[in-house]
Amino acid sequence: MNPWLKRLRGALGMGVTWALGWGLIGGLIMEGLVDRDGRVLDMWPQALAIPGFVCGVAFSVVLGIAARRRRFDELSVPRFAAWGAIAGGALGGLALAAGAMPLVTPLWLRAVGLLGPVAVLCAGSAAGTLAIARAGGGTLPSAREAPPRLPGDAS
Repeated sequence: MNPWLKRLRGALGMGVTWALGWGLIGGLIMEGLVDRDGRVLDMWPQALAIPGFVCGVAFSVVLGIAARRRRFDELSVPRFAAWGAIAGGALGGLALAAGAMPLVTPLWLRAVGLLGPVAVLCAGSAAGTLAIARAGGGTLPSAREAPPRLPGDAS
């Protein structure tokens, strides 16, 4: 299989896995939220699953850059969590710049309210990803392999 397709498949798989995890967290949040009429607010699973997917794909890109030639047993949980926080902070910053929160809210409050939870969820998801990968005994898709060539590169 083409190495670029393997990386794309891995990034999409990471995104789907994180989306499922974040959606489950949203389901737990949903159980505790009831509106004034006694109806359960059911927006949380998809409200967290969609950014979970995007953050999972972004983390996969950060991981591919930062740990290209390492095996999972060579990586530390704090470093993995830091890479997750970096991916989450970058995406949270993009969402903040795009106006994801009302502009009437002060900038510092928008930054704390958006960047903080996304970075924390990404760091926790990254640490969980490493724990699951270590339990499976796998390696990164590109570990110990030569970097893939772009179509049209000279031999």
